[in-house]
Amino acid sequence: MEAESLKRQFLEYIEIERGRAVKTVENYDRYLTKYLKQMQIKSVKDISENNIREFRMWLNRQAGVSGSMKRRTQNYYLIALRAFLKYLRKRDIECISPERIELAKLPERSLDLITSAELERLMKSTDGTDEKSLRDRAILELLFSTGLRVSELCSLDSDIDLTRDELSVRGKGDKVRVVFISPSAKEAVRDYLKHRKDMEEALFVNIPAVGKAKHPSRLTPRAIQLLIKKYAAKAGITKKVTPHVLRHSFATDLLSNGADIRSVQALLGHASINTTQIYTHVTDAHLREVHKKFHGKNR
Repeated sequence: MEAESLKRQFLEYIEIERGRAVKTVENYDRYLTKYLKQMQIKSVKDISENNIREFRMWLNRQAGVSGSMKRRTQNYYLIALRAFLKYLRKRDIECISPERIELAKLPERSLDLITSAELERLMKSTDGTDEKSLRDRAILELLFSTGLRVSELCSLDSDIDLTRDELSVRGKGDKVRVVFISPSAKEAVRDYLKHRKDMEEALFVNIPAVGKAKHPSRLTPRAIQLLIKKYAAKAGITKKVTPHVLRHSFATDLLSNGADIRSVQALLGHASINTTQIYTHVTDAHLREVHKKFHGKNR
């Protein structure tokens, strides 16, 4: 069957039936289009281990930011191709097995982390009592309390129920999960809402400067990144601090205090435990303490 037509059907399937984000669908489209064009694939029967290997060689020789294209980026192409082949198999269309595509081995991801002292300084850096400072404190407290992705935080609405300690959020793949709000985060959000002057639906909006008749609008992920960067500099933190660093801090804080990795996976909204495994160094350190404390006491 014609590869281009099946690719279109596959992209519709992952968007409509699998509920994948529009951005993901666009990326898959780009990766698959590149493979089909580069390897001159007309029919899905033309997809072979041989031309996939050639395509990998071609990807490896493409320029990236620092030299050749990163292995992680190369893997994105292969993941898209594997998902496409799985879809074809599901529809009983003859093609090579998706299992034949092996991903490139990646070096272990290093985490951008800040110390608990730096985190404390960051939280205290929003020390004003004006509406903007109260909003920014609520953002920082909520990110650390819930481990939300920045896109999830931006999509929150102002009708947030602060009588409860939990909150339902719609994350990646349209999956809903429950996150929990700490007393300090709840208090920060409450203070901000009390001082808000607009009636917008969004929980976090930009606050126009005095005298500017600009209409408030929902804060974007980029605006929140810049906001956190500003407070990190104010707190004297020289490392790069992003909303995702606060998500990492949320996860490592739970694990270092004894939470199990499956629970952390659920709280972060990771579809696969493999994604949560990047935090195992925290549990490894915890295991070292357990070993030191409990091993060989009777010898």
